[in-house]
Amino acid sequence: MERTEYLWAGKDQHIMIPGWPYSFVVALETGRSSWTAPLDALRLAPGDDLAAVTAAQLREVVERLMAAGHWQCGDPDILIVADAGYDGPRLAWSLRDLSIQILARMRSDRVLRRAAPARVRGTNGRPPRHGGEFIFGDRDSWGEPDVDPETDTRLYGRATAWAWDRLHPRLTRRAAWADSAELPMIEGTVIRLEVGHLPSGAIPKPVWLWWSQVDATAIEVDRMWQAVLRRFDIEHTFRLLKQTLGRTCPKIRDPRAADRWTWLILAVYTQLRLARPLAADLRRPWEKPASPQRAAMGSAQVGSRGAPAGLGGLGHGGGEGRSLGAGKRDLRLDRPCSLPVRRRGLDLAQHTRLPLLGRIITARAHLPCHGPS
Repeated sequence: MERTEYLWAGKDQHIMIPGWPYSFVVALETGRSSWTAPLDALRLAPGDDLAAVTAAQLREVVERLMAAGHWQCGDPDILIVADAGYDGPRLAWSLRDLSIQILARMRSDRVLRRAAPARVRGTNGRPPRHGGEFIFGDRDSWGEPDVDPETDTRLYGRATAWAWDRLHPRLTRRAAWADSAELPMIEGTVIRLEVGHLPSGAIPKPVWLWWSQVDATAIEVDRMWQAVLRRFDIEHTFRLLKQTLGRTCPKIRDPRAADRWTWLILAVYTQLRLARPLAADLRRPWEKPASPQRAAMGSAQVGSRGAPAGLGGLGHGGGEGRSLGAGKRDLRLDRPCSLPVRRRGLDLAQHTRLPLLGRIITARAHLPCHGPS
């Protein structure tokens, strides 16, 4: 999660392209899918308090969903999943009056505190507010986990999740808490996820999570780390916005033009997402048919050959088959094939389905700019 206003132009180039950072809020769909539903995009100005701006953005989105009737009293809490660049405890405190839960990644160098021990009768002095330290990098400070479920997964082997209850950060009277008469005690559940292997063959590293709820059960802990893996569906959205829809192609010089272009791209993406039932099942001859809900993003791209007439300007039909190229086996394709999208995550068929409005994801992206901002 980058907080700079610049992006590297290339891996091996030592030049920078200035840009405007944006904060996106998207909702995951039910079940396994590479499609997401963008709900809001906000440009971050230089000097903004990122945690305060993010909290205000999330509050506006949640209240808008409630006003539209997408969430009603009695429904499960909305789960907001954030990366390590967001202050999970501060977001949970700022939005504590809403029916939401915060699940955020934490860096592996964090230090939290346990609950204060019970005061011994007859002890003099001010009672302590914090207990012992919980150091992420020191295994001796962990103690026994309160919950430790294990799950066999298809892509990652055995996944082990350790959870410790009622851990909180030790706040100081600086930054966001300078005006607070009493520093809050923001307790939550810390989850450490460790998997057997990665599909890429790289060495897996533990993932630390902080959940704003306490007294978590094994089933809840198992569902939380799966929700974090589902968060990576947003990467497919950004890839489509940039590579196919050309979000980063224009040389925009004015921040207001950047806002208009961003919302235009999101509108186009939303039209493509809603037009999935109109798209034909484009696949290779040896692939199994897929339902519209499981259609990959490549089957609804702009300019796809063989798209049905119902898509209007989204594609054109007809055309003869094409060859895969000289020097390769001559395979004639009478319709385009949708390349399989690499999905990062688990096969959640055996687990609880995640509701659409029960999973809201926040992320930051940058739109390059050319000229003064």
